[in-house]
Amino acid sequence: MSSAPIEIASAIQSASIKRHPSPHHDLNPSTAASSKQPVEPASPTSSVSSNADSIPESVLKPTPRRANLPPLPDMRFEQSYLASLQGAESYWTIAWITGRDHVILPLVQGTLWTLVLSGWRYWNRGAQFQGASLGSKVRRWWWNVNHWEIPEETQERVSEKVGEVSRSFLEFYTAQLGGHD
Repeated sequence: MSSAPIEIASAIQSASIKRHPSPHHDLNPSTAASSKQPVEPASPTSSVSSNADSIPESVLKPTPRRANLPPLPDMRFEQSYLASLQGAESYWTIAWITGRDHVILPLVQGTLWTLVLSGWRYWNRGAQFQGASLGSKVRRWWWNVNHWEIPEETQERVSEKVGEVSRSFLEFYTAQLGGHD
């Protein structure tokens, strides 16, 4: 019974992992630039003149490219998942690892990313056009380039809004205190 999870993980791994990838076959496909041959200088018996207008040999014989690049590392999710399954000793361990890797961790990552973006939106809402930071300057420049109308949020308008809110608060507060006297 204890070898069944190990056998399942082994079967999955043996079906999907390339243990010895070939650098010639598994790299990106070749392009037109990788099939170009360097130019060889002409032989001395040819009719090329050797005056000052001739092309120097360093241009005709460039430094050769590196022949083989190392294989690219496999950064797929599947590899880390299968590596964590190797230590599983029971079906419950496999279920926990699968639930953790496929449900819990993506849910936590998505929640944290949403909170970061919401916080950024909230913080950035007030500083869209009023600030003197680089972002505000870039935003104003972009709106001017596109001939968009920049909202005029002047200090007077802001102070009027603050005054209205404070007056309404004071009216509410005095009405509440006035009823209890």
